Amino acid sequence: MNTVELGALGLDRGGHLLVKRALTRVEPGEAVRVVGSAPELAVHLRAWCRSRGHPFAAEDGLIIRRGDVERYNGAESAGAPNAVVDDAPATWGLAARGATIEAGAPAFDFVLHAKDDVWADEAARLYAQGAASQWDPATAIPWGDATEIPDAIEDAVVQVMTYLVENETAALVVSSRFAAQVHPHYFEVMQLLALNAADEARHVEVFRRRALMKRERLGLSSVGGQASLKTLVDEPDFAMASFLLSVLGEGSFLALLWFLHTHAPDPVTKEIARLTAQDEARHVAFGVAHLGRHTTADPALRGRLAAAIHRRHDALAHTAGLNEEVFDALVLLAAGAWTPAAISQGWDAVQSLERDMDLGRRRRLERLGFEAEEAEALSALHTRNFM
Repeated sequence: MNTVELGALGLDRGGHLLVKRALTRVEPGEAVRVVGSAPELAVHLRAWCRSRGHPFAAEDGLIIRRGDVERYNGAESAGAPNAVVDDAPATWGLAARGATIEAGAPAFDFVLHAKDDVWADEAARLYAQGAASQWDPATAIPWGDATEIPDAIEDAVVQVMTYLVENETAALVVSSRFAAQVHPHYFEVMQLLALNAADEARHVEVFRRRALMKRERLGLSSVGGQASLKTLVDEPDFAMASFLLSVLGEGSFLALLWFLHTHAPDPVTKEIARLTAQDEARHVAFGVAHLGRHTTADPALRGRLAAAIHRRHDALAHTAGLNEEVFDALVLLAAGAWTPAAISQGWDAVQSLERDMDLGRRRRLERLGFEAEEAEALSALHTRNFM
């Protein structure tokens, strides 16, 4: 018979660890003798054994027989660590994938509990890429390299930055909301959405800081812009929100950010545009991957996505669309001067930007399985506010 020597160590001070260890080394029904001098050892052992289903006797020393009923009898496994289930049960709650869940754990009502609703095979890779690509707004942007630019150009930068702040705030709200709805079994997706929200928070910070670098106030926030973004914030369905925000909105924003990078009047604006565009590209990649998988599993989803575009277009039909001040600011940034020739060049650059946005949307729609003609028609219905 195996013997556990506890000395003066009682179960109330960790002695149970040695007893548990000894029991794992014998088969059910085999006995372990416990020896120790702690005053309440027998009392504590009896109670401990009863709670765990191990027979206990104190007639001939303190003898424990390993019971057939273990502490975690009735427990369930939260899947295998590297296997993603099709539908994660509410009873798995916050347990890590692959953990053993003690019977009686509370159920959690995570709205997004089905793999087809959230999953993308690229999620883990995109999260790792994003985590490794985080940048510090205080040091990554060359704030000290600010150059003197004409007042009108500076005002144009401020207006564009104001516009970017409210759009990134909407993206932050949407990402945060759905991150909290994903079942933790799909932790890669939950982490990626949380990382996306952190990206948006950082973008809001640098856009605000650039806007206020030489001015005391930000620019105009328009009714049309707010109305457009409200349709995103109010969208309750993850697939629809991901489609409208990531595939269409942030995809269009990628072209806008690279436009700003090309026409930036100073090094600070140029670097802000570059770094934020890199983050947004990752957001778009997840949206396309997730919905590509989803539409493959459920081809009927394409019809619902198309309907979401039509609903949003109809809801915004009587709004002004893109803030006129933002459009004019983009023209002026691309022009760089007030001469008629420069303004004409700036105008053409913004028209080219809108064509690039349209082409990008059509390509992403086709990747989701839409036919070219339908993709063209749907892209044309996208909000004039870009996002």
